Amino acid sequence: MERRKILIATKTYPSISTKYQETVCTAGVLLDDDEKPVQWIRIYPIRFRQLDFDKRYPRWSIISAKIERNDKDYREESFRIDDSSIEVIRKIDTRKNWEERKALVLPLEFKSIREIKEQGKSLGIIKPQTIKKYFCNETEREWNPKQQGILDQLDLFEPSVQLDKIPYNFGYEFISQDGDKHRCTISDWEIQQLYRNCRDRSNETSIDNKEKKALEKVRQKLEDEFLNKKDLYFIMGNLKTHKNSFMIIGIFYPPLIKI
Repeated sequence: MERRKILIATKTYPSISTKYQETVCTAGVLLDDDEKPVQWIRIYPIRFRQLDFDKRYPRWSIISAKIERNDKDYREESFRIDDSSIEVIRKIDTRKNWEERKALVLPLEFKSIREIKEQGKSLGIIKPQTIKKYFCNETEREWNPKQQGILDQLDLFEPSVQLDKIPYNFGYEFISQDGDKHRCTISDWEIQQLYRNCRDRSNETSIDNKEKKALEKVRQKLEDEFLNKKDLYFIMGNLKTHKNSFMIIGIFYPPLIKI
């Protein structure tokens, strides 16, 4: 393994894996020694919530860690990480309209999902030409039996760790720079956590009303605020088992500068 610097750009909401139990996919930018962007990188699998507290890297931090290419994953951006080697170097702030964050990720921008595929990549950031609408769909409320069995096994050893199944999909319909139409769900942990926090902190007494309040808060964030006040970019990634299926694994949202 080689020690490298990585900018953490996004983390997906934890998923349940029969092989790795609870896992998180982290996407970021591999940096050179001078902290210049080299390429997009995917770190998977990683049991983020079981890391030592000082190794739980926040979004938009630069970390140093020992990594190596994941030779069991055909996607060239996929790397394994030595959990014990993680060192959080510093957090990238939002000063000057996200100037430093932009300098680290936008040099690696693609025109579209089509261009990501044409270049044989599985990960990248794009700026949609037009965002048609935000959407929210109800989905399964419970983990499937196999996933629940894994969670039950985890509870024997880690009773304080609880992982909610989010019963809604959030996403956008948009047109990319090449004119292609897309309807993509969002797996960004930040958005899923927004829903959980709003639901759990609601003063409503019934779960239905708690959920309604939480859904409205998410809609306000993703529709009212993001579509009107933010200069949106999408960090797109595909699924290992479905290489043509891309989702929004992270939202890059510097403030919209109106001229």
